[in-house]
Amino acid sequence: MNILLFYKDSFCRWMEPHKRASSGSSRTSNGLTLYWGILQVPSRMRFLNWCLWPLMLPSGTQSLPHDWPERRSTLHVSLLSGMIGCITEDEAKDVHKSLKIAAGVFKTLKETHIPRLITPAEKGRDLEPRVIDTYIVQSQAEAQEVTIARAIELKHNASLIAALSFETANFYQKADHTLNTLDPECSSKWKKYLQLKQHFYMAYAHCYHGQTILAGDKCGEAIRSLQEAEKFYSRAEALCKEYRQIKGPGSTAKPSEQLFFKKLGTFIKNTLEKCQRENSFIYFHKVPAEAPALELKASYGLAEPTAFELPPLSAQCTPEVYASFDLTKGPKEDKAKAKHDEEIKPVKEPDLKPQKDTGCAVS
Repeated sequence: MNILLFYKDSFCRWMEPHKRASSGSSRTSNGLTLYWGILQVPSRMRFLNWCLWPLMLPSGTQSLPHDWPERRSTLHVSLLSGMIGCITEDEAKDVHKSLKIAAGVFKTLKETHIPRLITPAEKGRDLEPRVIDTYIVQSQAEAQEVTIARAIELKHNASLIAALSFETANFYQKADHTLNTLDPECSSKWKKYLQLKQHFYMAYAHCYHGQTILAGDKCGEAIRSLQEAEKFYSRAEALCKEYRQIKGPGSTAKPSEQLFFKKLGTFIKNTLEKCQRENSFIYFHKVPAEAPALELKASYGLAEPTAFELPPLSAQCTPEVYASFDLTKGPKEDKAKAKHDEEIKPVKEPDLKPQKDTGCAVS
């Protein structure tokens, strides 16, 4: 059984499934390569070691064989993304990269590893298709959030920012709709978070679309687009309050307290006032009753899941090696069993007296 303990230890020491861009060297150990070699082929040894983790939606835990990748990318992202507001460029790149890797891991799990499990995924649990689909879409949406923040910081074209924001809002809406058929007791808090993010990025899309329209000397339509942005932003603020009050599994984020969120409200207000001033002095355009339709498609900056691949099979993992394992032959039972019924006699301890005063006292 020592070889199995070695494999298990190698799995625990696995830090990340991909090469680090900074070092260019793989962090995957030789032991882990052997471990994956055993688990990637039909083998009874796949089910010897089981992993345990707390569930995201219902209370309790989930246990499964160690024959699938761990969710390290999302954990790594949660640590870094909590520093939004004081995050450096390198950290932003790390978050962006990790989110795309996370989406790829979830996608690989769904398509390759979950169907191989000996017990089917329970409804509403982490491995249920609707939950996995939501993980994939949300990871992509959050990766695009990093792209949008970068585009705003570098003052990219307003049309590009509007298109990216619109695509991101659609991702959040898709994730929200994916959870519609789950038990509200488990998913309502998660859905509320997805809804507030959708409204927030719809506000961004209408705001920057209004700037694009204004650049084309259509001030009336620009005003209407910014009014729509104001409406979506107000709804996002209301959803933030509802989200903080709703009970459900998981920690509670505070997006309305982030600088990124607060700055948008001020930006919408200032841009709308500017358009109204320009319209009253120069354009004199009529403000339409309907907001301009957002028919935006981003050509750049869309986040796609990074393809995830397990390490290649070790040369030592041959059919002969697999055939040599016989799980029916376990360790022999020790015949010299302890007699549990035998009375245990107390052992008298010597009365130790201090030889000299150490200055220590027990009060």
